[in-house]
Order: sequence, then C-alpha cells, then structure tokens
Amino acid sequence: MTALTLLLLVAAQPTDQARFAKWEKEIAGIEKRLQADPPKRDGVIFVGSSSIRLWKLDQSFPGMHYTNVGFGGSEIRDCTHFAPRLITPYHPRAIVFYAGDNDIASGRKAEQVAGDFKTFAMTVHKTASKCRILYLPVKPSIARWGKFSEQAKANKLVKEYCDKSGPKFGYIDIVPAMLGEDGKPIPELFAKDGLHMSPAGYEKWTALVRAALEK
Repeated sequence: MTALTLLLLVAAQPTDQARFAKWEKEIAGIEKRLQADPPKRDGVIFVGSSSIRLWKLDQSFPGMHYTNVGFGGSEIRDCTHFAPRLITPYHPRAIVFYAGDNDIASGRKAEQVAGDFKTFAMTVHKTASKCRILYLPVKPSIARWGKFSEQAKANKLVKEYCDKSGPKFGYIDIVPAMLGEDGKPIPELFAKDGLHMSPAGYEKWTALVRAALEK
C-alpha cells in the first residue's frame, strides 16, 4: 500500500463514520423491533433503502412472516456496515436486496455500485455462507430519469456478477415491468414524488420476488 493510498484511506474514515453515525437512531429502533419479534432462522429478510422500508410485507406476502430491515435514504455501503447487526445474526436463507438508487443519485458511478454490492455479499456470506442474495436492480423512476443510463450500467455490472457467481445469487429484473411502451417509467407505479413506489408498483415487484423465492 502506497503512502498516498494510506493517506486517502485515513482521510475517508471520518466521513464514513459520520455517514454511519447519522443512521444510529434508526438502526437502534430496528434492533429493538427485531429483539421483540426475532426473525425465524432460515427466514427471508428484505434489506435496503426506502423502497424496501416502505414495502408492507405482511400485505404483499401474507402469512410468510418475512422481515423488513430497510432504512430510508441508505446506500449499499450503509447496508454493508449494519449487516452484522441487522442481518447475519438471524441466519436468513435468503435476502431480498434493493439499494443503489440513492448511491447513483449521490454521485457514485456504476462501477462503485457494483463493487459495493460485491462487498455487501462478501460481508453476508462470511457468517451466512448459504444465504441466497436476490438483487432488485435500480428502478427507472420519473424523479431520477436523468440517471437512467448510469443506473442501467450499474444494473448490467451487478447482473453479470450475479450470473457468474452461482446459485447463491439471483437477479430479479424489475426494470421491464416498470417501463411503458414509450420506454419511460409508468406513472401509475409511483407515488406523487415520482420516486417511491405506489401500491401498483409494489404489486409488480411482489409477483417477481415471489416467483424468485419459490425457485
């Protein structure tokens, strides 16, 4: 490691720590909920940003008792940092993962998103080696349509990684279901802000995720 690389790593640490610290109150709240109602071993945990956090799993998957540990505004690296507290202690058989949307919106490039996902997967598999990670690609949205090309590039890189990494990975392609005949996002699938999902949007995701979990 060169002196310059070391310097850059040291310089980045305070930023990372400040980034993770801002989630602490929300993460503590999720931990408290998990302690009161622990996920069953070999269950399914939904992880990621607000598109996960806002997903009403009991309605979409009645009787399945899936666990939601999403926290809004998060990026992949945030999910990785908190995985030892929110995910791996519960030994899930599968994770449904959605993050990368906020990453690209904040300026991270496709290659960084793909790299961050690989790090997330390695973190999970250190202690939950048999866990399937099902990746939901970054959705095309009205609010972030200008980012679509970078989103598509990131999705392609992650898909290539999932495809070559064996049965512990799955790529659930929700993108075609969210685009109309004009090739643009279908307005009815989004909330008023043009970013978050409407019930109709979650219906489409639910059907695709259910099929993937049944494989």
